Formats: sequence, structure tokens, C-alpha cells
Amino acid sequence: MTTTWEDLVTSALLGTDRRPTPPDPHLDPGPGPGSPAQDPPAALLDTAALHTLRRRAGLTPAAAGELPPPAPEDSRPPLPAPARHRLALLLADRAAPAQSGGRRGSAPDLTELLPQWLATANRHRFQAPAALLPALLDAARARTDLRPQTLEFAGSRGLWLARLNPEWKYALRGTAGGAALPDVQDAEAVRTLWEEGLFAERVGLLGAVRAADPAAALALLTTGWATERAEDRLMFLDSLRIGLSGKDEEFLEQALSDRSRNVRAVAAELLSALPATAFGARMAGRATSCVGLDRTGDGGGIAVEAPHECDAAMQRDGVVAKPPAGRGERSWWFGQLVESAPLGAWSARLGGRTAREIVRLPVADGWGEELHAAWCRAAIRQGDSDWARALLGAPSVPPEAGTGTASLAERAKLLATLPDGERADWVAEFISAHGLSEAFQVLGVCVVPWSGPLGRAVVDALDIARDAGSYPWSFSGVMGLAERCLDPGEADRLEILTTTPDEAEGASPGAGGYWSEAFQRLVGTLRLRAAMARELNGEG
Repeated sequence: MTTTWEDLVTSALLGTDRRPTPPDPHLDPGPGPGSPAQDPPAALLDTAALHTLRRRAGLTPAAAGELPPPAPEDSRPPLPAPARHRLALLLADRAAPAQSGGRRGSAPDLTELLPQWLATANRHRFQAPAALLPALLDAARARTDLRPQTLEFAGSRGLWLARLNPEWKYALRGTAGGAALPDVQDAEAVRTLWEEGLFAERVGLLGAVRAADPAAALALLTTGWATERAEDRLMFLDSLRIGLSGKDEEFLEQALSDRSRNVRAVAAELLSALPATAFGARMAGRATSCVGLDRTGDGGGIAVEAPHECDAAMQRDGVVAKPPAGRGERSWWFGQLVESAPLGAWSARLGGRTAREIVRLPVADGWGEELHAAWCRAAIRQGDSDWARALLGAPSVPPEAGTGTASLAERAKLLATLPDGERADWVAEFISAHGLSEAFQVLGVCVVPWSGPLGRAVVDALDIARDAGSYPWSFSGVMGLAERCLDPGEADRLEILTTTPDEAEGASPGAGGYWSEAFQRLVGTLRLRAAMARELNGEG
């Protein structure tokens, strides 16, 4: 009787002592000790090997599948060889296990350099090396923050490859069936995709058209608007944030009467970013009727009388009637009115004062925090730098003692409305005055690489923290930002900080050595970033 594969599996599970393997006639038993005849386990393995060989030899070839279409050509110039080698190193390092605990050692973190490398390569319009496309797509699958830059770098070949692997389907979202979106100037192709495409394809198309021609995107959006699903209308409406202007007012006014509450809310938010509209005039009238100069004393303060009801007209203009849990109705309605009102209305209402003078006025009856918070939201929404400066206050003044907002999250958003240089100078002064303990959020809105004054303020504050004897991982967030954002030209100047200082009395044990490692990593990362830039410039 022929031994079956199931017989072999049973013998392996039970043991050859309990279930001997019948000899296979095609195997030479061989003489002497150690031969299959004398060694049942060896006989089992030899028989299994013979069965495996038979099964492989007996396989019939499958029918040949249809070949995929050839990959499209990429006309962009190829990467210089040193830059290609650097990319391979960055991609190989991303899978390395992270060190445990707070200690990171002195070696640069290559994974954090990949976004900068991709951004620089895209500015040079280099094409991605074909051999590295799979690793690139894998990296972006694991890190969503890499996807926009990776897909731009991968180009049409990356999309072609993504269609062949379901794990890379993220790359196909927002594209027409995995192909590039049509030329936004091709009206017929745009119209066809808009009418026949999937939702993700239509969202991607609308965003692309809006970036190129806001008026054309608005015209596209009005086509069949009433028949779209509420959740689709919400996403489409959000695309108007790109290139928002007074030309969108009529459409947004109509959206205020949408049957979806969420759509109405987004339409009201977008209209509030356009002060010179009928919506702005309505909100200004409501908000200013609640705020005025306090006439009970010397007239040197602000009095607030919050609305007593949220009528149908207010709700039609996006004011949500029901407050969240723990919030009073009147303060909730009041905040929405003020944040939606044009900031230009307040000077006339409050005696011709400037934004800085208005923010400094005392507010009666504890309404100051609510009023200032609403003004912050209005300044951010309207991009008003004068009001942003007033609400930020002087960087040297402690946040809790200033005349504007104490919230660092709000300060970061206000800073984003200022010119790049002014923003960096404000943050540099803030760090010089208050140190790094509250600087992480405001540093995140500064342009990269940091300006000279800002970079010096950060490094000086880190040096002060080291001298104070604390551990560097208390400032790991700022140190990580410094590695990515400091000007690489600062590396030589920072070399002196890599030495291990004498341990001061009262310092944390071993803190000096940890700081030395942290600064070595910082200097090494800056030099690596400089080398990456040279390689991508063809100088490496």
C-alpha cells in the first residue's frame, strides 16, 4: 500500500516509535547504522522529501494572466546618485526598532529626515527611482504624514504600481481609478469625471479645479448641488476654503438655507471669513448690540449684555441654539455672534479705538474671557493681523497677565496670521522671556529653517536648561523640532555644546552626559541635513 501524505503527518505527530513509517519502495534503504532502514525518523524525513518532490513535479502550470499595461514614462530628471543612495538609507532605517525609554542616544533619527528629504526632492522636480518605489509606498502606508509628498515624488509610476498591490490602495484615493486626475483645463474631461466619478474622485477633482480656477470650481459645484447627499455637500463645500472670496457669497448665502445643519454651519463659518458681505453686516449688527462702553463709571470699560434668545434669523445664519454640556445659553450665543462679526465693526462701536486699545479695556461682569476668546476666533478666521497682534500682546508679558489671550493654542493660531519674520521674532522674544516649557505649540507655526534670532533663542534656552541640571528628555519635543527646523549652518557653532559639562551641585545624576548625547545628535542631524541638501543640489 502506498504511503500517503496524511500517513506521514500522523507519524510525525505521534512519533515513529508509536506509528512507524512504512518503507517506500523507491527509496534505497542503504546498509548499516544511520540508514533509513535502521533509523525510523530518517526514513520519515526521506519519505516526506520524496513526496514533496513528486507533488512539485506533478503541478500543472496555471494559465498565464494578462500582463499589466506598461508603466507610464516619467519625464522628470533622475536623482543624482548620492541622493538616490541617501534615500535608500532613509527608507532602510525606517523599520529599525526605536530605543526604549527617554534616552535616544547620539545618532540622528533618519526616519524624521525623510519628510524633509521628500520636500526638497519635490522642489527640484526629481523622479523617484523605480527600484525604491515599493519601499516608498510602504513607508507612506505606515505614515499618513508622508503620503502627500510621497505621492508627488512617486508620480504616475507610483500610481501605476499602487494599482497592482491592494496594500497601497491609499495612493488611489482622490484619483480617477488610480490614474492621474484630468488636466483641469480640459473642460470636457473635468465635466465627465464630475458627473460619472466616484465620491473620492470628485472631491479630488474639485480641489484641483479650485486651486487652479476658483470660479470654475464654483460653477462645477452648483451643478446638481440640490441632488447631492448631505455628507457629500459638506465635503464639497469645504473645498471653497481654497481661494475664498466675495465671489462665493451668493452661493454660500443659499447654503445657509440647506436642509443639513452641518452644511449650514460650514457656510456660516466661510461667510464669517468674508467681512464685507451681507452676512457680515447682519452679524455685526447683532454682536455690537450686545457690546458697548460701560456708562456706569468713567466710560473706560466695556459692558456686555448677551442675547436673551436665539431667534429663527440667528439660527438661519448658523448660530447653534443648543449649547454644549456645561455651557450657558447666553454666553454660547454671544460667543458665536462675536466670532462671526467683522472685526472692523468694533472701532466705530467703541469710540474709534484701535484693536490694541480695545483689547486693553477692562470688561465688566466677568465677560472678558468670553469676549477675548471670540475675538481670537474672529481674528484667526478673518486673517486679521492687527487684531492678532493686539490679542497676542507683548511676548515678554506672561500669558496669564497679558491683555489678550492666555491660551497657547490660540496664540499659535494668531501667530499664523502674521508675516513669517514677525512671527519668528515674536516667538524668539517669548522664549527668551519665558523659556521652553510653553514654547512647543508656538514654535510649530514658524517657517523652516528657523530664522537666526529664533534659532539662537531656542539653543540658548536649551543651554540654560542644561545648566539648570534637568534631564534633556523633559525638552525632547523642542529638541526634536530643533533637529528638523534649525538652520543646518548652525552645526559648527553648536559643536561646543556636545562636550560633557561638570556635574553641578543639585543636578540630576548623569544629566550632563545625556545632554551631551542630545547635542551630539542635534549637531549630527544638522550636518546630515546639510549633506542631503548638497546631494539633491548635485554637489555631493
